[in-house]
Amino acid sequence: MTRLLTALLALTMSASVLADQRLRPDVQVNVPPEVFSNSGNTQQAQPCSQCCIYENQNYSEGAVIKAEGVLLQCQRDEKTISTNPLVWRRVRQ
Repeated sequence: MTRLLTALLALTMSASVLADQRLRPDVQVNVPPEVFSNSGNTQQAQPCSQCCIYENQNYSEGAVIKAEGVLLQCQRDEKTISTNPLVWRRVRQ
C-alpha cells in the first residue's frame, strides 16, 4: 500500500512539473552589449532630487570641490523652498 501511495504521489508531482513547463515556455531576451559595458560612451549622471551638479556630476550635501581655483561647498539654501534646496556656496579661506 505504501509503495502504491509513493508511486501515485511521484506520478502526480511529475505530471504537475511537466504541465508547468508546458505553460511557461523558454523566454529569450536579446540585450545589446552596450548594457553591460561602457565601450567608449560616457555615462550620464542620473537626475538627483537633493544634490548639487557640477560638470554633469551629482554631489551630495557637504561635498567640496575646487572650480577655477575657488573652493565650493554644496549646502542647503535656507532662502528657497523647493524640492532641490541645495546650492554651491563659496568656502571662505
